Amino acid sequence: MSDRYREGMRVRREVLGDEHVDDAVEATTQDTAAFQDLITRYAWGEIWARPELDRRTRSAITLMALIALNREHELEMHIRAALRNGLRREEIGEVLLHSTIYCGVPAANRAFAIFRDVMAEEGGKT
Repeated sequence: MSDRYREGMRVRREVLGDEHVDDAVEATTQDTAAFQDLITRYAWGEIWARPELDRRTRSAITLMALIALNREHELEMHIRAALRNGLRREEIGEVLLHSTIYCGVPAANRAFAIFRDVMAEEGGKT
């Protein structure tokens, strides 16, 4: 296991939470193992671990990208990550509102629906 993998797993757990990461690891098969290794080393161990942007900023950027690309499953996960990274509920709402202009009304409309559902599941945590 490389240092980058260990660092990636640490960051991945801090951002996404142990339960999500444990589920992803448990679901890994021989067909998906290389992909899991790649995203752990590069997405989490290289990009998310860089010091030039804090995690709050990375979360806001990630939310916007996921809205633009209509990646609903990932959006739900990263709304939870944004909360874990210190974005307040109101700040996430502002990112979603900002996305209306740059990503379009239909994408933002769906993002707000996902946000509402996540907040209901999280019990309104801010």
